[in-house]
Amino acid sequence: MEGYAFHRQKPIGNYIVDFFCKDMMLAIEIDGVSHDEKYYCDIKRQKDLEKFGVRFLRYQDIDIKRNTEGVLAKIKRWTEKHSDSLRENV
Repeated sequence: MEGYAFHRQKPIGNYIVDFFCKDMMLAIEIDGVSHDEKYYCDIKRQKDLEKFGVRFLRYQDIDIKRNTEGVLAKIKRWTEKHSDSLRENV
């Protein structure tokens, strides 16, 4: 995506995120029915990882199944918006 590498099922500390881009410190999480019962665990995990500078985008699995192109467009817009600030910090 926009020249950035994303890794699937990436371990970070004691957690595993669905997709992760180290250069952007961006985790993309896909939430489905299995997450309904783990909502508070997911929030705690996200807060723990945000302490290390990880940023999150979260999507429902149904949105990905029904509107893959739309989700990818949102991720692309996010990476475009934030890539300039990342390059400035290098």
